Amino acid sequence: MDSWLPSLSVDGGPAYVQIVDALATDIERGELPRGSRLPTQRALAHRMGVGIGTVTRAYAAAEGLGLIEAVVGRGSFVAGAARAPQVDAVIDLSRNVAPIEPAAAALRTGFAAVARRADLAARLDYPPDGGFEADRRAGAMWLSRVANLPDADPSRLIVTAGAQQAIAVALAALCRPGEALIVERATFHGVRGAAERAGLRLAPAMMDSEGLTPEALARAARETGAKVAYVQPFQNPTARVMGRARRREIVEAARLTGVTLIEDDLYGPHVADLGLPPLAALASDQVAYVSGLTKCVAPGLRTGYLIAPERVRAAALEALRAVSFGPPTLGAALGTQWIESGVGFEIFAAVRRELGRRTEMAVQMLAGLAEPVRQSVTTHLWLPMGELDAERVAGQALRAQVRVTPPSAPFPEGVAVDGLRVCLGGAADLEALRRGLEVLRSALQPGRALAENVV
Repeated sequence: MDSWLPSLSVDGGPAYVQIVDALATDIERGELPRGSRLPTQRALAHRMGVGIGTVTRAYAAAEGLGLIEAVVGRGSFVAGAARAPQVDAVIDLSRNVAPIEPAAAALRTGFAAVARRADLAARLDYPPDGGFEADRRAGAMWLSRVANLPDADPSRLIVTAGAQQAIAVALAALCRPGEALIVERATFHGVRGAAERAGLRLAPAMMDSEGLTPEALARAARETGAKVAYVQPFQNPTARVMGRARRREIVEAARLTGVTLIEDDLYGPHVADLGLPPLAALASDQVAYVSGLTKCVAPGLRTGYLIAPERVRAAALEALRAVSFGPPTLGAALGTQWIESGVGFEIFAAVRRELGRRTEMAVQMLAGLAEPVRQSVTTHLWLPMGELDAERVAGQALRAQVRVTPPSAPFPEGVAVDGLRVCLGGAADLEALRRGLEVLRSALQPGRALAENVV
């Protein structure tokens, strides 16, 4: 396809990013068959009227994402055959993970770049408090660019082995065994496990269409004496998103009741285009902020970030030392390298493109069955239903080789199940997701049941 020519728009962002997006789109549509030869960088730059450096950067980014491959002396070609769908494998709609292909495609070049880092040998030693400076700066850069947290301060940021460790560290710094922890009525199952290990009592608080309500937060604080609440502005499992006014109301309710918020913003970058500020941006002294690279780049990086109020930072560092003797070292190097080089942002853009396609498909196929979402990209959907129906649908789907989140997983003990989470990122590809959603849709139809052997 020596004649391939992408078009640029004035408001479409950096030119090199638009070229990469156009490549990804045309490959997905089949307009650039695998093995097709692309125009030379000089030729494409001339035809587009851009500098050759722009095209060089675009081709390098596309190669890092596995879209194309450069052959010395021959040129650049659309990358090899796509992975064949796993027809007989269980389709995983149970795990909230980012589609892994964009990160996998950049892995080898990423490791090669890490091997050339000047600070590589230093990472064999114990790290400074909070993590190596490069990791803290990279984390602050990431949060400022993708999470609407422009004032992220590297000196306050603590690097952790994933966001789950950041949550556990925040709980250890803020709570004492036997105390109550306020959580949403349906919450992240990981915080349930962390709270149990810390000897905390969960205090479920009611939600509405935007997640936790300020009235429920204040009521739970009064009735239980809790001084800490775990809150998700982009809610897992329901995919509900707090609006701007609600975020301010939650912060104000926390101030009035003396509650410190643990804000889990791990999914926040996927809705950052809505322009909503994190709770930490509204009240940094009232919020322990948790984020990381798991849901945006790849879970295996195990790179998380915690920004705690200054009054508890020392306690957070003590808690981290108690469980791992400090922040990760070599494990954080790849995430930092990708952020510094810009590849991490390109991987995130590719992940969002793929999740956007999956979101569009899922919303259409589950129309009238899933709770509506306001965002164009989501990692999961929520299917409202009672406990018996949720167990029936989950069991029926599993017999058809489709796994969904166990219905009781998001609910604290004593809270009735009222829905089922469906995750979009774990399926191998769009076709596998489509098959999985068809199974769910059939199971959700009144009076319908998947075929079973009956004697």
